[in-house]
Amino acid sequence: MTTTLATPEIARNPAGHRLAQLLTRLVGDEKHGPSAHSTLDVLWVLYDRVLRVSPATVDDPDRDRFLLSKGHGPAAYYAILAAKGFIAEDRLDDMGSWDSPLGHHPDRLRVPGVEISSGSLGHGLPIAVGIALGLRAQGLTTPRIYVMLGDAELDEGSNHEAIAYAGAIGLESLTAIVIDNGSATHGWPGGIASRFTVNGWTASEVDGRDHDQIEFGLRAHKFATPHVVVANIERSW
Repeated sequence: MTTTLATPEIARNPAGHRLAQLLTRLVGDEKHGPSAHSTLDVLWVLYDRVLRVSPATVDDPDRDRFLLSKGHGPAAYYAILAAKGFIAEDRLDDMGSWDSPLGHHPDRLRVPGVEISSGSLGHGLPIAVGIALGLRAQGLTTPRIYVMLGDAELDEGSNHEAIAYAGAIGLESLTAIVIDNGSATHGWPGGIASRFTVNGWTASEVDGRDHDQIEFGLRAHKFATPHVVVANIERSW
């Protein structure tokens, strides 16, 4: 990962200084460095302000779930898991080595706190819909499911089936987060948010580097509808 500097919001945050140090320990994924860096601020806000999950509650049925569908660039995700105590910090030093649990795609069987093995485009949102349905069937109404996608993942048809189905049944426990850095091949009239709202979702569009905007968007979901947060990121490559 060549982009190791923390973003301005994180650099200004005293709690973010440790994360900035951890980011410098991650090397060897130059191809996906920009992809990982684009997720950094949203991931930090999720784990620092929003998610009801900790290293002590990773198996609690009542926990919130976070699914990284955008799993082909997990370096920032690993740094935040280390900063929050889910994994040992020294694990970051050999990400991607032959015996490291931290692969270039996250593995739920090897990394505490990781809910799904991911990286193949278009899988995370359909899985999130299934998890939300399963929790609903068990009568677990408190957990919220957050799933992060890249904008280019919306080129995959599996996501559109999941968007339509979740909206049709009012899957209120689901929040999708789309990192929009202009990577998508296709687009929609009115932008990405309109692709969701036409199927009954509510939507927030935020500056993907502004932590207060991100938190507001993540908490803006309404009863009886799924919600999408479109986090706009200026491309730097």
